[in-house]
Amino acid sequence: MTITAPPGGLRDFYENPAVPVASGTPRSLRQARMLATALGKGTSLILDIGCGDGTAAATAAPLLPGHRIIGVDWSQDALTRARPHLAYAIRGELTDGGLPFRTAAADAVLFSEVIEHLVDPDAALDELRRVLRPGGHLMLSTPNLAAWYNRALLLAGVQPVFSEVSLRAIHGRPGREVVGHLRLYTARALREFVAAAGFEVVRLQGAPFHGVPRPLRALDRLACARPALASILLLHARRT
Repeated sequence: MTITAPPGGLRDFYENPAVPVASGTPRSLRQARMLATALGKGTSLILDIGCGDGTAAATAAPLLPGHRIIGVDWSQDALTRARPHLAYAIRGELTDGGLPFRTAAADAVLFSEVIEHLVDPDAALDELRRVLRPGGHLMLSTPNLAAWYNRALLLAGVQPVFSEVSLRAIHGRPGREVVGHLRLYTARALREFVAAAGFEVVRLQGAPFHGVPRPLRALDRLACARPALASILLLHARRT
């Protein structure tokens, strides 16, 4: 989930086996379909950066036949859980030269629900840009600060879903699970941030969130038609 070596407290947090390192299957499938369309047939090197327990890459693999997927994570606990799902799972960090790949080595990067956990997302995108070839694909997903229900929660004075004020417990918002979110993005902010890092944004679409209560899931799926309101943002960009 995080592949930049964090400060002491965060380091212990991410090595805790109780901390979730997997995301929803529907989001993984949507992202894999976007990447499969972008890559087409052939043999490409895909890096799953922040691979967590490897289930997202394993979900995507059947939609990416012929392509090679390598999982990368900072957490040794995550890598231990990922190896049964991935042929290759190695350790790396999102710092200057911290990923163990040469410059322009990769054709695509999967960056699924990682950026919201990072202390320094600017350095992370610089490192992703380094390992991607010119024209290479970045498939990034992250929770949407401005999701339709977060807008209503803020109006009611309630802390938005996905935001966290503590690594020990949830305070002031719905939910019970602490996952270590440090940064959150709106659709507009994500577009601008990725473009400023040297990428051309190709497409931004929405995806549902598996944690939405069942009676509201139909509405959550409808919100995907407008990424600015969706629970999860799926962004496809190309390295310039």
